[in-house]
Amino acid sequence: MNNNLWWKKSVIYQIYPRSFADSNGDGIGDLNGITEHLDYLKELGVDVIWLSPVYQSPNDDNGYDISDYQAIMNEFGTMEDFDRMLSEMHKRGLKLVMDLVVNHTSDEHRWFVESRKSKNNPYRDYYIWKDAKDGKEPNNWGSSFGGSAWQYDEETEMYYLHCFSPKQPDLNWENETVRKEVFDMMTWWCEKGVDGFRMDVISMISKDPAYPDGEVVNGLYGNKDPYVCNGPRVHEYLQEMNQKVLSKYDLVTVGETAGVTIEEAKKYANLDGRELNMVFQFEHMDIAAGEHGKWTTDRIPMKKLREVLNKWQEELEGVAWNSLYWDNHDQPRAVSRFGNDGPMYREVSAKMIATCLHMMKGTPYIYQGEEIGMTNAYFKNIEDYRDIESINAFYEYTENGIMNEEDMLDAIRAISRDNARTPMQWDDSANAGFTTGTPWIKVNPNYLMINAKQAMEDPDSIFYYYQKLIRLRKEQEIIVEGVFKGLLNDDENIYAYQRTLGDKKLVVACNFSDREVACDLFEQQEGEELISNYHFHKEGVLKPYEARVVLYENV
Repeated sequence: MNNNLWWKKSVIYQIYPRSFADSNGDGIGDLNGITEHLDYLKELGVDVIWLSPVYQSPNDDNGYDISDYQAIMNEFGTMEDFDRMLSEMHKRGLKLVMDLVVNHTSDEHRWFVESRKSKNNPYRDYYIWKDAKDGKEPNNWGSSFGGSAWQYDEETEMYYLHCFSPKQPDLNWENETVRKEVFDMMTWWCEKGVDGFRMDVISMISKDPAYPDGEVVNGLYGNKDPYVCNGPRVHEYLQEMNQKVLSKYDLVTVGETAGVTIEEAKKYANLDGRELNMVFQFEHMDIAAGEHGKWTTDRIPMKKLREVLNKWQEELEGVAWNSLYWDNHDQPRAVSRFGNDGPMYREVSAKMIATCLHMMKGTPYIYQGEEIGMTNAYFKNIEDYRDIESINAFYEYTENGIMNEEDMLDAIRAISRDNARTPMQWDDSANAGFTTGTPWIKVNPNYLMINAKQAMEDPDSIFYYYQKLIRLRKEQEIIVEGVFKGLLNDDENIYAYQRTLGDKKLVVACNFSDREVACDLFEQQEGEELISNYHFHKEGVLKPYEARVVLYENV
């Protein structure tokens, strides 16, 4: 096993290009905007930038509906802009991970335009077409964005499968030619010099060939997930991708694996390197989900959070590699969800959740703005939201009497993907310095207090705290390789654990509550405090949202 895998020591920063930085005043972030801010990312200390999709797209699902994999979306710039950005990244020692979306394409992709022309078109079998059953859809599956997962097409009087929007038809991976097309496209990007791929819903590329009905949820549609996630041939396809593309380059690969179990993750991210380097799992994101799916304002209880985080740390030990994250472009803001975004505790709780994550075993991900403690937007009206998932859910739930408008809006304010998509807050000038034009989505009004310029001027800011966490990972092998063990497993407020490597032990304790809590983990012996979010400690207790990391030697 190769222990010099650079991605184990790396910290990855996710950019959502539409919202990062707009260089030309059209209100939409772009590639040149990213290039202009690379020194900021270098200063933060991250190693890898993961870029959400920038390919040509009609933008039905913010770029995750791709109409040409080898062209750049006009709003983001040109291929020349991309090449310059990549070159400027590499000059600074930054690597680039591209978002790879190959479970589906856009319905405007030339493959699908051909596919829907006739039943005997050479591209017909690139997608999943089925006849009606008893005069309606081939089965009862619901789409992840609401409505049916099947779209009737008048031209050939058949249905095509779309697990997401009707404008995102699923590719048929059973077709060897489709796989070859995808692998050729990936090779093209590798030859351009990109350093890896984050693979969108990659666990969904193999479907149950029987296409059975799913269990009905919310009285509307059947649950497709058991039949499209971790399907019968998914590992075969990924091993083929690895042999034909990934193994030929020095890449980092992470699979977004909806519905993944520990056992499946051990296959996807096995350290034998046959498939991917790591996976994103969603178990800690889905803890609060209830009768209305993700749409809830409930907080995540510590007991359940600990159970999930510890399980993934312990069970993958020595077998597979973890991805560590609190938020991304599909999740609400970390400090709003796991910390406390009120003025009193925002900074200290943002540092606490960062400590908790970055001291674990795995590769940490930072989502743009997380390093300055950006918060949920809490928009007043549904009209302020842009996310197809949030808007569709609002109307589906309120019109079908599942939730009333105020409760549904509260849930959207807490959990909508748009919380992560408001513009990056660069400074306190108009539109937070994101654009000189009208931003495509409103700027969070708190940018006057929360912005990168202010953070860079304050030596005690969240930004510099993240910088220190990243530096510690480079300096302390125990943070990368140490074996994880959970501590204080019954505590209602504190999440604590230790990492051990040789004769060293690292003890981490994080108070997730807004009150002082008794904690005697650090009283037994003298150690070196590596980092803490308070300047002074009180013996035997953790202050509100306090985090402490102490290294003990010769244990």
